[in-house]
Amino acid sequence: MNKSELIEKIAAGAGLSKADAKKALDATVEAIKGALIAGDKIQLIGFGTFAIAERPAREGINPATKQKIKIAAKKVAKFKAGAELAEAVNK
Repeated sequence: MNKSELIEKIAAGAGLSKADAKKALDATVEAIKGALIAGDKIQLIGFGTFAIAERPAREGINPATKQKIKIAAKKVAKFKAGAELAEAVNK
């Protein structure tokens, strides 16, 4: 499912126009992004949790040259499915 298909589903499910559904989806995504940038955790009961995790710097190997390379530390966005979502997916 791509973004436009998701917008159609939201519009149909909530009785909104596609334009309003797009605005709602964009606002939701921006709110989640802003909270993660600020270091907050977002918990949607029954759906899951979005959080930021920090990966430490490490050494890796370039598969083409077999030389060791340094991989910089970075922050990554993580999602952990909630119990209800996990159960629904596994049915």
